[in-house]
Amino acid sequence: MVRAQDGNTMIAIGEYVKQYAMHKFIKLFLRLTISCGFLSAVADRFGLWNKDISVWGNWDNFLAYTELINPWFPKPFIPVVAIIATAAEITFAIALLAGFKTELFAKLSGILLLLFALSMTFSTGIKGAFDYSVYAASASAFALSLMKDKFWELDNWFLKK
Repeated sequence: MVRAQDGNTMIAIGEYVKQYAMHKFIKLFLRLTISCGFLSAVADRFGLWNKDISVWGNWDNFLAYTELINPWFPKPFIPVVAIIATAAEITFAIALLAGFKTELFAKLSGILLLLFALSMTFSTGIKGAFDYSVYAASASAFALSLMKDKFWELDNWFLKK
């Protein structure tokens, strides 16, 4: 490393290292929070959260909410929509937690969250989507999909092979 007479090169390199470390932390933070958000929602619909803090509390209430925000689907298809959404949330959460195909699953998470936000908006109004930060979660997932550096990801192991 070459040091400029005034030390600016060392300062620039030090700043780059700090920013790179912060970038890695932010990526890990996004992976964990998006994953935990999905897993928390899934746990709620299966009645695993305390009733005092639960939103749905059970599968039947979740089905009713799925029907409410998807009025364009015929009623017989609502359980299928709910199962697909739940399976996607579980799959995406596990992939993001493990760091497996992070960019792909982050993009898919962004799409799923955006579809959820739009369904909420067009069926019950925009307030709920904003109050539950669904648009912000979607934007976070899309931002995560653009971060290419690997940090504590299963993809690191696959890339080395």
